[in-house]
This record gives sequence, C-alpha cells and structure tokens, in this order.
Amino acid sequence: MSAGRRLVRAGSLAAALVVWQLLTSLDVNLWLRFEQFPTVVEVASAFADRVVTPTYWQDLGHSLGRIAVGFLLAAVLGVAAGTAVARSRWAADLLGPLVEVVRPVPAIALVPVAILLLPTNEQGIVFITFAAAFFPVLVSTRHAVRALAPAWEEAVLTMGGGRLRVLRSVVLPGALPGVFGGLSVGIGVAWICVISAEMISGEYGVGYRTWQDYTVVDYPGVFVGMTTIGILGWFTSTAVEFLGRRATSWLPRPAGRGGADAPRPLFRRAAAAARTTPVAVSADAHADGDGDADHDAGVHADAARVGVHPDAAEPTAEPRKEPVP
Repeated sequence: MSAGRRLVRAGSLAAALVVWQLLTSLDVNLWLRFEQFPTVVEVASAFADRVVTPTYWQDLGHSLGRIAVGFLLAAVLGVAAGTAVARSRWAADLLGPLVEVVRPVPAIALVPVAILLLPTNEQGIVFITFAAAFFPVLVSTRHAVRALAPAWEEAVLTMGGGRLRVLRSVVLPGALPGVFGGLSVGIGVAWICVISAEMISGEYGVGYRTWQDYTVVDYPGVFVGMTTIGILGWFTSTAVEFLGRRATSWLPRPAGRGGADAPRPLFRRAAAAARTTPVAVSADAHADGDGDADHDAGVHADAARVGVHPDAAEPTAEPRKEPVP
C-alpha cells in the first residue's frame, strides 16, 4: 500500500475522532443526544487504565480462545460440507434441506439450545461461535465448487487422474477464492456472536466485561470494550485476508498491483528465456513429440531468420551491417 493511501486511511480515522470529541465535549443535543456520551479523552484515559490490569488480558485471552476454536472448526467442517453438497447428489439431498432450514436462524438464538445440550457455558459459547461462522463458509464453498468449469475435471480424468486427484488438483485450488470469501465473512459474524454469547452466559471475555460495565453505568468502560472488539475484529479479518492472498497468489491481480495478467517471477524468467532462444524452445517442443511442434518449430525458425519473435508486437532490431569498402 502506498504512503498516500495510508495517509488517507489514518486521516479518515482521525477526522472521525475529532468529530466525536467535538460533539461530546460541546454536549450537542439536536436529534442525537451526545451529552451522555463519554468524550474521546475519557475513553482513552479509561483504556490506558484498563490495559495495564491483568483482568483485561484475561478477558482478551478467553475471547480469542473461543474465536480460535469455534472458527477453526467452522472452517474445516464448512469447507468439507460445502464441497460434499456441491459434488455429491446424496450429500445435497441429505444435508441441503437441513442447511436451508437452520441457516436463517440467528446463531445467538441457539443459546438456549447450547445451554440444554452442552455441559458448560464455555462449550456453549464455542458452539455459538462455530454455528455463526459455519454457514457462511459452507454456502460460499458450495457456490465456488459449483462454479468451476467442468473442462478442468474432464482434463484430469482424461489423463488418468482419479476422483481424489480431481479434488486435490482442481476442486480445492479452484474454489479457494470463494472459500476465503466465506471465511472473511464468517470471522466477522463469529465475533458478533461470541460477544453476544459472552454477554448472555459468559463468565469471562470482552463481551462479558463490556456488559458488566454497562450494568454499573461505566460508559467509558463500555467504549473501551467496544474499541477492543473493533481492534480484535480488524486484526483477525486482516489475518484471514492475508492468508487468502498468499493461498491464491497464482491468481491475476488488478492493474494497480502489477496488471491483470502480470506473470509471476518464475514465469517472467521463463518468458525472457523463450524470447532470447526461440529456436531452442521450438526444438525442445519438437523433441517432446507435441502434435503442433513441427508447426511451432517452423514459425520460430522463420522468426529467427527475419529477426522477429512470433509473440512480439514489433520486429526486433536488425543487426548492423558494416559498410562495404
């Protein structure tokens, strides 16, 4: 990211904080009642006092642990179930109706179910977190797998590959962009539901502490909890997006990041070698016995004689001729 974009992002956040400080310090009360809101200075002071206490970090650890367990379970089972529903008629008939019936139910509404089924509140909060992230991952994976071009699978089967090879070499790599889209949505929904579950039945955690601050009318403490939740959500979603970019680094990138069809360094080196040795490349193709190798060899040989690369838009410079004495 360029320095200009970083400056714009930091400036937008700073402007929002300035507006917040002005509205609360001046006790603006038009339609929205800002006179009851804590100022930015009060929230920053409360945050500085809270962050040095062991209770703050204990709550942070509990919330992160619940998110990690629930989200990882949702990622693994959601990708597996979404792939099965998209690839198997039996799985679609067995799981499809159940998914469509349960998916519209808000995950936070499953709190009574979790309390009745699971022996501890901790397991119930993890279950709510899992349920919140599971369905976005499943649905995104299902659509991504179904959108794959069948020609890829047919090519692998034609060359002797089995179902497992198709799954490993075609289905999962091809569906990765859609899968990480579902994971990005799922991590955000998981944070919403884990905080809500902690407010309802938690004993520790950022959501539990935020609710406790609200019950004792500690509004700066409430905003400290909200700020912490925002920072944690930003950190985890950024981590998921970073992993997604690394896992799909083979995809073409927008023009601002090197061009839509910009080759990777390995392919760039190979392309440079092909441009410098067109005859050798065509000879290798002929030696491999490719069906079009003879035609390619002729094209490369003719191009070498006239000084033009067959893939180039402009002819290469002709060698300089010495003057005849």
